[in-house]
Amino acid sequence: MTADDFAALVKRFSAAATAGNGTALANCFTPDGTYFDYIYGPHRGRDSIADMLENLFHRDAAEYDWTFYDPVVSGDIGYAHSLSTFISKVPEYAGREIVIDGISRFVLKDGLIAEYHESVNGGVAHAQLGLAPERMAKVMARWSKRFRDRADVESYRIAVRQRYAKG
Repeated sequence: MTADDFAALVKRFSAAATAGNGTALANCFTPDGTYFDYIYGPHRGRDSIADMLENLFHRDAAEYDWTFYDPVVSGDIGYAHSLSTFISKVPEYAGREIVIDGISRFVLKDGLIAEYHESVNGGVAHAQLGLAPERMAKVMARWSKRFRDRADVESYRIAVRQRYAKG
């Protein structure tokens, strides 16, 4: 994929997410693509990705915008910095504006996204919402478990421990 092709794909992704157009977002993915969301977890396949955007993201957020900057691609991997903002529609936090800074990793196949991964500081978003510390701790523990249970994280951790065990 060329740099221009990747930039165009990221722009389509951003426009679809901002508009709440689940079909358009899902069409940025391969049919069996996976969107790994830090809040809502993994969503596999176009139907699940479309549903996540329309019935989770836009259920909980108004005036949503997601803009990507500085997309770069090398082979079948692309990265982009992003800023997103929304007004919470969650009754307990309704009306609060949230701004999120993130880095996204796109695993590419045949000109589409096979896997989407994001890295954001969810604690910053939760602080903006005004979550109680105890609730933040529960959410962070759940996210930590999801992260630590990933096969790539576990194999990395084991390899490092083995390296240090050998001295």
